[in-house]
Amino acid sequence: MIAEVLIFVPSVARFREDYLLNRLERAQIASLALLASDGMIDDDLEYELLENAEVLNVVLRRDQVRQLILSTDNIPPVSYSFDLRDAPAWQLIRDAMVRIATPENQTIRVIGEPVREAGLLIEVTMYTEPLRAALIDYGIRILWLSAVISVVTATLLFLAVRRFLVTPIKRVVSHMMSYAEAPEDTRRIIEPTAGVTELRDAEIALQSLQTQLTGALRQRERLAQLGEAVAKISHDLRNILTVATLMADRLETIDDPAVKRTTPKLVASLARAVNLCEGTLAFGRAEEPPPALDRVDLNHLISDLMENERLTVTDEEVELVADIPAGIMARADPEQLYRVLGNLVRNARQAILATGQPGKVCVSAGETAEGWWIKVQDSGPGLPKKAQDHLFQPFHGGARAGGTGLGLAIASELIRGHGGKLELQETGPEGTTFCIHLPASIAA
Repeated sequence: MIAEVLIFVPSVARFREDYLLNRLERAQIASLALLASDGMIDDDLEYELLENAEVLNVVLRRDQVRQLILSTDNIPPVSYSFDLRDAPAWQLIRDAMVRIATPENQTIRVIGEPVREAGLLIEVTMYTEPLRAALIDYGIRILWLSAVISVVTATLLFLAVRRFLVTPIKRVVSHMMSYAEAPEDTRRIIEPTAGVTELRDAEIALQSLQTQLTGALRQRERLAQLGEAVAKISHDLRNILTVATLMADRLETIDDPAVKRTTPKLVASLARAVNLCEGTLAFGRAEEPPPALDRVDLNHLISDLMENERLTVTDEEVELVADIPAGIMARADPEQLYRVLGNLVRNARQAILATGQPGKVCVSAGETAEGWWIKVQDSGPGLPKKAQDHLFQPFHGGARAGGTGLGLAIASELIRGHGGKLELQETGPEGTTFCIHLPASIAA
């Protein structure tokens, strides 16, 4: 619409100017014909000249003298005068719009410069009705032409958008739906063919994503098969190790000093092997239920946890401290949160015991506008680099020497089920800090 207005308005103004200039030119030709005959023409011919020029009279100014060359009788009073000499564009546009909007037939005077310098100026008087009719006719033709151009442009734009955007997007969607039916089939991975740079970049990114996903699915399938085999082996191996442990216990009754010296190490090694088998089986079977979220008093839960941990400690080298403000009610599953905190506290205590030096484990908590945080800090030796690189991955080593990493992997999975996050906040020679973030609400 704006484009049509920008085309229509100047075009109509230019047509009006050309129309008036044409009438001035016709009037000048008629006046020259009269001058060439030394004024010896009859009234009928003079009327015909004026009618052909579509004017009522013609005035020429030559040698500083205004001369009425042609004229009809009973000319109505002039309503407006228009000087076309150096008229600004805005004025031409305004006059054209006013003329179209004025249906009344008026008499106007038009002033211009004669062609070929045949005088100083030329004036004509004319009716506005033929001018307005011509303007309306021209405007209608311009509108029709604009409409045709708009339709053709819209059609070409539609075809271009369909060819270069819609069709490639439909192709991408079709490939995505086909890939979703069988993501493990590499033949369904999209091949970039779009001509538009942005769409081609999107296809390349989708191809990379599908390739990675297909590889991940294949690896997951192999890992699932491997996990099933490991679970079967662990089950049988646990039974064998259980029998070996019972036999090793009987060795402690033998009075041989060498046997008494080596038997505890053998029993400890067997116990670690049995624990590894049981942990592997538990992790393989683990299908943690979704958390049963409830309001949990963190002070009560953590105090109960620390009291139970103190009962299991047979030495006094590790100090267990709970720094929980009263009245903090978190949104969590109490059983799962107890398991996570218990794992973190035991890992911290065992890390301190491994150093042979006294230490402290402190559990603190707080509340923010976004949710709740719980920190487990210890004064242990810190985590080695290898443990940090694979901290929450099972079977890549745990937070303590000899660990499997299953405890932290399960703890991280449980906290993610709450919509939160378990992270290693800091570690070093001064100790290690794990932080649990629990959101106040589940994201939509």
